[in-house]
Formats: sequence, C-alpha cells, structure tokens
Amino acid sequence: MLMIQTAVRTLQAAEERDAERFLNIVNKVLYQNIQRVGLDRTATLVLLDYAQGVLRLTGQHEEAVVVRRGGSIERIDTVDLGMPVGLEVDIAAFIARTELRLSPGDVVVLYTDGITEAEDIHGEQYGIDRLCEVVRRVHERPAAEIKLAIIDNVMRFIGAQKVFDDITTVVIKRR
Repeated sequence: MLMIQTAVRTLQAAEERDAERFLNIVNKVLYQNIQRVGLDRTATLVLLDYAQGVLRLTGQHEEAVVVRRGGSIERIDTVDLGMPVGLEVDIAAFIARTELRLSPGDVVVLYTDGITEAEDIHGEQYGIDRLCEVVRRVHERPAAEIKLAIIDNVMRFIGAQKVFDDITTVVIKRR
C-alpha cells in the first residue's frame, strides 16, 4: 500500500490528469517494485474523478454501490474496468472507465473487501446485501453519518469476532 500511495502522490504532484495513463504508471511502478523485492502481492485500485454531477471510475476494485435519491440501489461492477495492479508490467489494454451521473441526494459507496468479507462468530460473512441495505436505510443522512452507520453496522455484525482485514469505506453524496 505504501508503494501505491507513493506512486499516486508522485503522479499527483506531477499533475498527471489522464486516469488511464495514471493507473498504468502506478501499476508499472508497483509491478517493478514487487519484482525487485520478490513479493507475492497485488491490489485492486479504482481512480475517481468527479465534476459537474458526473463521477468517473477507472480501474478494478469492489463494486460501487449507488443509492439514488428515491432509495433505489444500483451495483456497479468494476471488473471490466481494469485488472489487479502489480500482476503485469503493462495493463493499458485492460483499463477502462465508466461514468455515473449523480443527481442531488444520490449516494455512492466504495468499500474494501474487509467489509463484505467480515465474519461473525459463526463464520458468516457480512456480504454486499447487508451493506446495500444499511446504506439504503440511511441514504438521506449526510455522507459522514452514512459512513459511521456502515462501520457501526459491520462492527455490530462482527461482535466479539477478531477483525481480520481493514474495514474502509468512502461515501460520496451529491448535494
């Protein structure tokens, strides 16, 4: 993760704005470092760009959950927007982008697999359906409160069970 953060911050400082090029460069840096130090690691990475009611997603990660102002849920699969970074030296041919038009009141939730794969004491996973339901229930609240509701719900689900992975979410709400 530190390697990815360093590559991302370097490209931001260089004012690289082309998302596909940005992602391919981050991948190349990660791939070369993984090869150099002999790690067996990869990651998924999605880049977000928001302007004038349009959210652009570039790269592969977990699904994005969109709750529209009226409460309807859309799940945006990002599998065709890229591939895990660090597997191949050049992933330019695999990188794609999708656009989501957001209306006032729409909510977008991005999350790590530490949320959907969180387990309770019986080994049952939290899953995408629980995540969608909690977001649908609280989608009218401000983004910060939605985020807290998600984390609180996951932690109550886990209970006394040990946390095995990071539990991270990003909540975007169009005003």
